[in-house]
Amino acid sequence: MKTFIFLIILIFIINNGLANEKNYYLSLKNNKVNVRYGPGFDYPIKYIYKKIFLPVKVIDKKENFRRIVDFKKNSGWIHISQLKKSNSLIVLEDKILFKKPTKFSKPIAKLKKGRLLIVKKCQKKWCKVKTGEFTGWINSYNVWGKF
Repeated sequence: MKTFIFLIILIFIINNGLANEKNYYLSLKNNKVNVRYGPGFDYPIKYIYKKIFLPVKVIDKKENFRRIVDFKKNSGWIHISQLKKSNSLIVLEDKILFKKPTKFSKPIAKLKKGRLLIVKKCQKKWCKVKTGEFTGWINSYNVWGKF
């Protein structure tokens, strides 16, 4: 009986691990991307993204379409040709952009909630990012997207 219970717990742990692996981040490849109600060109367009590099979380897939959700919890289906490997983040709270990867470094700019950042590289809890004319480091806590 103990072996049976252990086996059930082990299967539950493995399934939870696999479920988390299927959710991953991609970025929009173009400035205009159609989001559809279903996984096919026959489905009507739900809305249109007009922001290149916007990170989205993939929550399902069917053939060449991916069901995504954005940082505002909007969801829909996008053709895989409109997506690429994620290299961006969105700030979920106001943050300070620093010259070096430490909070004791010189502050460069204040980033408002919702700001799109292009990731150059990450180390531990800090990411070097570019946004507009500024390049610097942010703490990677409370951001949307994977780095």
